[in-house]
Amino acid sequence: MRPSLLAASAALAAALVACGPAPAQPGAQPGQAGAPVESRPPNAPEQKPAFANQTRAPGLNSHTVGQYTTLASGLDHPWGLAFLPSGEILVTERAGRLRVLGKDGKLSPAVAGLPAVFAEGQGGLLGVAIDPNYASNGLVYWTFSEAEGGVNGTAAARGKLVLGPNPKLENVQVIWRQAPKMDSALHFGGRLVFAPDGKLFITTGERSIPEGRVQAQKLDATLGKVVRTNADGSIPSDNPFVSTPGAKPEIWSYGHRNLQAAALDPNGKLWTVEHGAKGGDELNHPEAGKNYGWATITYGEEYSGKPIGDGITQKDGLEQPVYYWDPVIAPSGMAFYESDLFPGLKHSLLIGSLKEQHVDRLVLKDGKVVGEERLFTDIGGRVRDVVAGPDGAIYVVTDEDDGKLIKITPKK
Repeated sequence: MRPSLLAASAALAAALVACGPAPAQPGAQPGQAGAPVESRPPNAPEQKPAFANQTRAPGLNSHTVGQYTTLASGLDHPWGLAFLPSGEILVTERAGRLRVLGKDGKLSPAVAGLPAVFAEGQGGLLGVAIDPNYASNGLVYWTFSEAEGGVNGTAAARGKLVLGPNPKLENVQVIWRQAPKMDSALHFGGRLVFAPDGKLFITTGERSIPEGRVQAQKLDATLGKVVRTNADGSIPSDNPFVSTPGAKPEIWSYGHRNLQAAALDPNGKLWTVEHGAKGGDELNHPEAGKNYGWATITYGEEYSGKPIGDGITQKDGLEQPVYYWDPVIAPSGMAFYESDLFPGLKHSLLIGSLKEQHVDRLVLKDGKVVGEERLFTDIGGRVRDVVAGPDGAIYVVTDEDDGKLIKITPKK
């Protein structure tokens, strides 16, 4: 439900008092207190947001300055990060390698035992997650692009991690495969998130090509979907389409484009960010069985400048994004920050930006965005993943030929 203008204004004022400067007066220019951080013209200026602060929310300034420590370099387009309970950090490289950064600061050789990875275009080894019961079962999970007979798709696998000088995976199982596979090297999605109840969310893409795009609205395919499985890949009995004839029972939500970020909020609810085309990056709060619109409704336009579909942004029965960016920031990786190490960032949502090379901060109030800030703009790389570490530091990887794992702490 959309808040009234009065409620939105009250929420905005409260958030800005706590988190940053007061909102700008009408006519505020970029750089003034409260002016949106985005000052470029939108690609689709005729499109209007559906509610207040759905885009270009008031700018915030937490006065946060980061100290960057490079923990590992020379990584081949690193994509995902995860912390083991014992303190090691897992890092995926899109080329098909999983690495372990030890507590001694040394980077392992490639972990042995991974299945074959289709490492072309946007495909490769993607997200990584740790089993909630890792301490007893040693299981880690990952997504990757998998080729078969000239076509390919996103897949999720798990295996038991054996640490040591030459780490390896044992008892590897592919627990889920996207269907149908397509002849495309684009839009694989690929984040994994465990919910508090032990269910596993997996994000996908719709493969970009026209025959894939239309699948995002179809329930007999898992392109452009959030899927939800049990830890072993079996289907939860309470999934929304389990009893729908012809539907893929693992579907949680649909109508997505290319979901490359996913995280749980402090209440354990799922949030995602997906890439738009030329404009239209979206923050969503996917709920069971709901349709998030792609490509029937969306903000932005085709890369050619033409309208996407009928060029509409709203339609009954289709969900609006909580927030959207036009122009895009190319979001990938996200984390809710709840630590005291950066007090000015506490209770914020942090999102990596590939295109603009920063960490985007959003402040939420009652499920809506009330402010935005661009952090760490001098980090010097395409931010592919963002993780709030157990020590309160912010960890990012940069998607480059010489990719880096960087630890960010407050600059003293």
